[in-house]
Amino acid sequence: MLALIDGNNFYVSCERVFKPSLRGRPVVVLSNNDGCAISRSDEAKALGVKMAQPHFEFRHLEEQEGLVSLSANFTLYGDMSDRMMSLAAGLGAAQEIYSIDESFVDLSGIPGDLRGRARSVRERILQWTGIPCCVGIGPTKTLAKLANYIAKTAERKPGSYPPLQAQVCDLSALAPNEMNALLASTEVGEVWGVGRRIGEQLREGGVITALDLAHLDPATVRRRWSVVLERTVRELQGLPCIDLDDAPAPKKEIACTRSFGHPVRELPPLIEAVSEFAARAAEKLRRQGSLAGLVLVFAHTSPFRPGPRFARSLTVPLRRPTSDTAAITQAAVLGLECLFEPGFDLAKAGVMLLELCDDSVMQGELDLEVEVGRERGRLMHAVDVLNDRYGKGTLRLASTGAVGEQREWTMKQRRRTPQYTTDWRQVPVARA
Repeated sequence: MLALIDGNNFYVSCERVFKPSLRGRPVVVLSNNDGCAISRSDEAKALGVKMAQPHFEFRHLEEQEGLVSLSANFTLYGDMSDRMMSLAAGLGAAQEIYSIDESFVDLSGIPGDLRGRARSVRERILQWTGIPCCVGIGPTKTLAKLANYIAKTAERKPGSYPPLQAQVCDLSALAPNEMNALLASTEVGEVWGVGRRIGEQLREGGVITALDLAHLDPATVRRRWSVVLERTVRELQGLPCIDLDDAPAPKKEIACTRSFGHPVRELPPLIEAVSEFAARAAEKLRRQGSLAGLVLVFAHTSPFRPGPRFARSLTVPLRRPTSDTAAITQAAVLGLECLFEPGFDLAKAGVMLLELCDDSVMQGELDLEVEVGRERGRLMHAVDVLNDRYGKGTLRLASTGAVGEQREWTMKQRRRTPQYTTDWRQVPVARA
């Protein structure tokens, strides 16, 4: 038995924890450079704001309807996610963090009332973090995900599902006729694993609801569509096909890319940006215990703006596989200097680390360079510890630019709220 715990409108909920005045108001959190909507409150959804809708298309609602648009505060959201997930883990024996606001929890062997246990954990998360969430329980991942959707929808749209299923929906406790009624009330496109294109094909074939999909023959589904959709059908029928992944496999590639807040035309600010991206990618690399053999760097102009086009990338091999920030940044800057050409309004750049391997491959080698690499590894570990303790960027390479200066390549975040939980200077103060 599995549970899926999902934070409601997570980014907006994080903002409301520290600004209670936003509760009950339409709120939207914007993407990088304040480009489009990536999280919407229920009130904003009621105004017609769509996910990924460009900001300029609904900006008029700020004056007409009191809509509040905020820049993304990913540092805050990441910290709040850690707090929420640590509490969600108490629901069962194992946990798979699926995204920043979702996690699967294994309920196998948990005795007693699962619905009551889930409600207690949900109330604890709300009380201790301020994040409202919903819980879906089912014998497979797909059914747990569907139960979570039902729990959310029953709360947001009274009448769409029985009120008993709001906030916590336990499909395992239902009689077959009750289960079928819920599946028949769910549009097939809401099933996890059914994309837009396949959803259209299913509807054209008369498969309108989740119940219709569950009644299909898995072998026929595999022949007509794919093994992926076959697994979805089997999971809807109660047969587990997707295991709980409590230890995700290391990534085969690691990238850090960003769009610039303003076009960049000169090499020095571009070097600052690429140095920053390389450092972040190297930190991710060390976190998963890997080394990189190649560094790819790229830069390009915006495809949406008039003017001359520029799009180039270059791959730089490393002397030895490494996770050393200095070596990776040096390779990235070298590649950037080779591909750079003045006269273009560059809108985006990035660094990708390729040919990743486990850091244990270097342990058996004995020579001076390997020993120096080990010393550098200990240095990088110390840097990571200090940055974790005192905040990102406490220790960094000089090529990333001077501390405190507004760099022209940084993202537009004019509407960002303080980093309430990770910066001592921005911790909220309660006054009597």
